[in-house]
Amino acid sequence: VMVWLRRTTHYLFIVVVAVNSTLLTINAGDYIFYTDWAWTSFVVFSISQSTMLVVGAIYYMLFTGVPGTATYYATIMTIYTWVAKGAWFALGYPYDFVVTPVWIPSAMLLDLTYWATRRNKHAAIIIGGTLVGLSLPIFNMINLLLIRDPLEMAFKYPRPTLPPYMTPIEPQVGKFYNSPVALGSGAGAVLSVPIAALGAKLNTWTYRWMAA
Repeated sequence: VMVWLRRTTHYLFIVVVAVNSTLLTINAGDYIFYTDWAWTSFVVFSISQSTMLVVGAIYYMLFTGVPGTATYYATIMTIYTWVAKGAWFALGYPYDFVVTPVWIPSAMLLDLTYWATRRNKHAAIIIGGTLVGLSLPIFNMINLLLIRDPLEMAFKYPRPTLPPYMTPIEPQVGKFYNSPVALGSGAGAVLSVPIAALGAKLNTWTYRWMAA
């Protein structure tokens, strides 16, 4: 039994991270992609999504050693989130009440880095991690701009469990951050590299545990 458990540790980790990514998106990003608080929260959301994507994607990719696995992992996250949106729809909310973040293109860049550097783990961590952090806020802002007025949706469909201090407010665009995409990309690029290294290290630790 222990041998079986150790060999399936990788797959269990992948499922846990992918499910948690869905929960983070729904809880931190409801009201259409974290837009209760407009651009200020967009920066926080971008960083959390970049780091969350890269830790699981690089873990899975290095485990298989096959370029394309990170994209597969991002696809799992995307499908899970779309399914979770169905729960909100069943409660009477519109299906676009929560927007699924665009993880897949950033994961593709990570895969391309791993492939182009001939499966170089360190290049995947440094270059791939940077590309994920840089690109994800850009893709998500494009995604957000294609959605109908998110603030209008937030006021029209208030979440019943929302505390008073979290009531949606008019966004103060430009008051705190002149460019949420630039700030999110910059911070995400810096933070995604050490988080990618953590994902790679988790892979090493798991192998050691399996061999014990």
